[in-house]
Amino acid sequence: MSGGDATKRLSALQDRLGHRFDDPSLLKQALAHASGQSDRLNSNERLEFLGDRVLGLAVSALLYERFPDETEGELGYRFTALVRKETLAEVARDLGLADCLRLSPGEKAGGGADNPSIQADACEALLGAMFLDGGFAPAADFIRRHWEARADAHQGPLKDAKTRLQERCQKAGLSLPGYAVTDQTGPDHAPTFTITVTVEGRAPQTGTGGAKQEAEQAAAQAMLDTWSKT
Repeated sequence: MSGGDATKRLSALQDRLGHRFDDPSLLKQALAHASGQSDRLNSNERLEFLGDRVLGLAVSALLYERFPDETEGELGYRFTALVRKETLAEVARDLGLADCLRLSPGEKAGGGADNPSIQADACEALLGAMFLDGGFAPAADFIRRHWEARADAHQGPLKDAKTRLQERCQKAGLSLPGYAVTDQTGPDHAPTFTITVTVEGRAPQTGTGGAKQEAEQAAAQAMLDTWSKT
């Protein structure tokens, strides 16, 4: 991609974000995957760490305002669903982040730009970058615009797959599910984990993801899917 093309894409991305960066270096760092940096401190990992906290606060405030009759536990289920990697990856796709990510040639050739985990991490990093560049307000405004409809789309309390599987086991009088890492592939900076979940009296099921928690959720959902068919 030429310098002019990159500039145009970053400008268009800022239009979609609804925020113009006073410090463009923050935007560039938010899009810099560790694979393309000789020093991890120059990647988006620290901004991702910050963005995760910004997202948590903004989503908590959003849920507190929009669901005044729900308990702490019910709000917690909604929160978990809205801040998980899958939701972040959806927002990243809406933003078209795949075209803006800065990856190593090898990562790019391997389809890294379309990796949901990499996209989700970049989305969080963008939240951290917006917070540093303009304070909490622009980041919170962006989150409200992209998460409000997702929060309203679900009429009942949201429970993640692991919670639902645990409750189903308890209702059936079974021991709690067991999770174990059964495979790990890919480079250290972008691993893919395979998790196997076991439930008493049922065939083990597996799930994969760019983080252990993501793979556990996928495995739990696979177990629930097979359970519902029997």
